[in-house]
Amino acid sequence: MPEFVFMLTHDDVTVEDAFKVYDEVRDTGLHFIGFKDVGLPFDRLRALTEAMHEDGREVMLEVVSEEKEDELRSAEAALDLGVDYLLGGTHAGEVTQMLSGTGIRYHPFPGRIVGHPSLLRGSIEEITQSAMELTAMDGVGGLDLLAYRHDGDVERLVRSVVASVEVPVIAAGSVDSEEKIRTLADAGVWGFTVGSAIFEGKFAHDGASTREQVETVLAASRPVAS
Repeated sequence: MPEFVFMLTHDDVTVEDAFKVYDEVRDTGLHFIGFKDVGLPFDRLRALTEAMHEDGREVMLEVVSEEKEDELRSAEAALDLGVDYLLGGTHAGEVTQMLSGTGIRYHPFPGRIVGHPSLLRGSIEEITQSAMELTAMDGVGGLDLLAYRHDGDVERLVRSVVASVEVPVIAAGSVDSEEKIRTLADAGVWGFTVGSAIFEGKFAHDGASTREQVETVLAASRPVAS
C-alpha cells in the first residue's frame, strides 16, 4: 500500500488558501502533506508546518527551482521550516552537506530534469543508473521520481528504478487518475504525490469536494480486498 502525499499545490505553487484546504482535510486519514516554498509568505508556511506537526503529520517540501542558487535556498527553507522531508532538486552533493545531521529525509530527482513544470528525460537505463548513483551518496534517503513526466514507458521505468535501489521511491507529478495510482502501487513505489489533479477536480466524481477527492485517492492507494 503506497503512501499518499497530498500536495497543497497547483501548477507547482502552494495554493493561496492552503490553510482553508488543510482545515477541510484535517480529519481524514492523511499522514503526509506537502507544499512548495513558493506561493505563500515564509511565515505562513512556518505556521502551516507547525499546525501539521501539532496534528501528528509529517511534512514534505518539494523543490521547484531550476537554478542551483534557488535550489540551495529551498534547502535552507526546509531547515528553517523544520519539515520532515525535502523532495526534488538536482544538486544532491551540495544539498546533502546542508542537511547533514538534521534528520530531514532527502529525496532528489533521478534522471535529467528539464523545464518548468519539471519534465523527466533520458532513457530508462540512464534514469535507473542515475537513481543508483544518487542513492549511493551519504544523506540521500530516497528518490522523487517524476514518473508520469517521462515520455516513455512509465510502468517499466518505475519498476526498473524501484528494483535498482533499496530506498523509498516517491512518484511525483501528473498522477491524475485511480488507474495511475494502481499502476504505481503494482510497480512498488513507497508513495506518490497528488496536488494539481485534486484542485482541478480530476477525482471529483459527481462533484466531489476536495475532502471527498482526498478520501477517493486514499481509498485508491489501499489494496483491494479479495
